Amino acid sequence: MEWLERIQSSRCTVIGLGVSNMPLVELLLRHGATVSVRDQKSAEQLGDVASRLQAAGVKLFLGDSYLDQMDEEILFRSPGVHPHTKEIRDAVSRGAILTSEMELFLDLTPARIVGITGSDGKTTTTTLTHLILKEALARRGAGRAFVGGNIGAPLLPHVFEMTEQDVAVIELSSFQLYTMDRSCDRAAITNLSPNHLNWHTDMEDYCNAKKNIYQHSHNQMAVFNAENEVTRALALAHTGRVTLFSSVKTSVEDFEGLLKAGDCAVYVRDGVIRYWNGDAEKDYFDTEEILLPGRHNLENYLTAIALTADLASVEDVRAVARTFRGVEHRLEYVRTVDGVSYYNSSIDSSPTRTAAALSALAQKPIVICGGYDKHIPFAPLAEALCARAKAVVLTGATAEKIKAALDEVGCTVKVVKESDFTEAVHCARALAREGDVVLLSPACASFDAFPNFAARGEFFKSLVRQFQEKE
Repeated sequence: MEWLERIQSSRCTVIGLGVSNMPLVELLLRHGATVSVRDQKSAEQLGDVASRLQAAGVKLFLGDSYLDQMDEEILFRSPGVHPHTKEIRDAVSRGAILTSEMELFLDLTPARIVGITGSDGKTTTTTLTHLILKEALARRGAGRAFVGGNIGAPLLPHVFEMTEQDVAVIELSSFQLYTMDRSCDRAAITNLSPNHLNWHTDMEDYCNAKKNIYQHSHNQMAVFNAENEVTRALALAHTGRVTLFSSVKTSVEDFEGLLKAGDCAVYVRDGVIRYWNGDAEKDYFDTEEILLPGRHNLENYLTAIALTADLASVEDVRAVARTFRGVEHRLEYVRTVDGVSYYNSSIDSSPTRTAAALSALAQKPIVICGGYDKHIPFAPLAEALCARAKAVVLTGATAEKIKAALDEVGCTVKVVKESDFTEAVHCARALAREGDVVLLSPACASFDAFPNFAARGEFFKSLVRQFQEKE
């Protein structure tokens, strides 16, 4: 393999250790590379990991000066490390190759790659697509379905056991896609709205990163949301094979002007999901068979069906629809205390995700919002909260910005600010009455107070589980 030959005897550095890069370090060492690791954390913060790396002969560059003396030949950056960082740009200008763990995986694996990205819905759609293909491959008795990327465990440790009969379903963030020049065999963009504008220079920069999932070599199919203005425009500009999905359109005729010869479409008519393969219509099943609530989850299914229509049967998809109850931390029911139901949707890290969560609930909840500031507008969130929340508890670094957005639209919903997350949860409980719903849906990333959304969700659940019934 070309990459393995290139790695041998090369000086490689891994920038940002993270969870996914430990298997990368091990692979590089195993194939004869001289390896260094660069991370902002100190040796004390890395703990035993630092000791193990040094024992394996890995040179460490840690702390504030972790990017100093970067003279290695191959640079593997973690997704959150911006490729335009001065030290990285300087190294590339001197001839260094800039890549990543995920790019290496794509180059090494013989498996077919199904990639999913977007602003919202990536995790659920990736999970659904994996489960559907797992059903299909098991029924055929040939090949396995793997899942990874921005979800689950790293795939790189499994790359040498994969075959051409296997399928790897990967969730990809804009950070991972930013420097990719090899696209996925099948790719989907669920939707696009302003996100991560603290990292990207602007919305165009964000969208350009997302486009890398389909606009380079290997891509055979690109799936787009016909109801999202940005993705619809991308579909119209794409010259390759396209599948459009819509939870609003009811027939292939409704896609007039959007589809060219050979393109496909997925839509819903009379409560039944239907797929147009460019020649004929095929019925799937009634949307009521889907256990997950909300239009956004219907769209997640439409995306997964678009990606798998010629690989999985209707029964494969139906088997998933009838059993899958959702991804952890997304509208996850925790428990009911004193007649109040608590839901954990910590994965909602953008205003559009929170709006979707609100629309999926049958009643107006008391919503806990706020977190890390990604410099995205909160006007859409304010409108959704005004229309669909009973009360709002704001916390975290963005509390003031969200409050200002609510004031700007003249929102009359009760709003309370609590800087401490624990106090915010207890405040939401105090506001709730029997029959109410309390929803953690931050509309922001977690990094102001937690390492990731999962840690935030787990902490919320631990607090709720400690609640005692009132006498």
